[in-house]
Amino acid sequence: MRRSVFCMTIIAVLFFAGAAMAEVNIKLAVVTKPGSAQNIVADKFKEFIEARSNGTIKVKVYHSASLGNETEILQQVQMNTIQMAVVTGGPFDTFDPITRVINYPFLFKDNAQADEILDGPLGAEILKSLEHSKFKGLCFSENGFRNLTNNKRPVGTPDDIKGLKIRVMASTIHQAIWKALGANPTPMPWPIYTELEQGVIDGQENPLWVMEVYKFYEIQKYMTLTRHVYSCHIDVASLDWWNGLSPADQSLIQRTIYDAAVFQRQDNRSKNAQRLVMLKEKGMQVVEAPDIAAFRAKVAGLKDMDLYSDPKVKAMLDKIMAATR
Repeated sequence: MRRSVFCMTIIAVLFFAGAAMAEVNIKLAVVTKPGSAQNIVADKFKEFIEARSNGTIKVKVYHSASLGNETEILQQVQMNTIQMAVVTGGPFDTFDPITRVINYPFLFKDNAQADEILDGPLGAEILKSLEHSKFKGLCFSENGFRNLTNNKRPVGTPDDIKGLKIRVMASTIHQAIWKALGANPTPMPWPIYTELEQGVIDGQENPLWVMEVYKFYEIQKYMTLTRHVYSCHIDVASLDWWNGLSPADQSLIQRTIYDAAVFQRQDNRSKNAQRLVMLKEKGMQVVEAPDIAAFRAKVAGLKDMDLYSDPKVKAMLDKIMAATR
């Protein structure tokens, strides 16, 4: 009898020791290259989580679209062939239309307001909604306020945009924004340097870090500080994978990706003033004070489009618009 109890005790100890020491291996995908905003989140998460877990959680970051474009990455997250990803908010709207609300034009006044909303109850509601599409929404990191560049002419008003062929993400709302502004929106996966260089497209729209890291100052002459959309990244995990983790691992991963996101937001914002100086020094002609009122007027009707006809989406848009007034 004693021997039986002893054996059972040893088996239990070994079982629990094995469970405690079990490694969690995470494939984390981003579409951009090292030094980019998504990569900063991913790399900081890897650094933090491997230290905080004493090496029991390991992360391999796949960058530069090595696992596909953003839509393809999200499809693989759904299937749990990729466990985590940092993806621009735009491509999510084909998976869950509620994400269209965070890409609504001229929604957020500044960074502080974006943080207040996205880190608060409304942001949590959006992240929770992603579970319907088999994503575990973890938090929001930052792409930044988007600005227009082109190689044809300076843009100060919407009239100057007419006919420009502008690259946009595979996002219904982003296409609608540029169509309303008079451009010819052209969905195209990342990267787009060659297409800009060869004149396949006239311009694009992205935050300042993109102009720096991807050297768009070499191939784009004009930039306008439209700040037309505050572009976030949504940091997600595969819901199937997430549900298989222990509560302790879930809690650690959740806290750590948020800390990495906050680090990245602060890092991004601290560099923007110098980026603008550098882009001018590189020869870009910058329109710093476009007619924002005219831009707003052109896109004001988007809230009444079919894009927002889903009652859940419309209700969320109404709540966020009320909170940002």
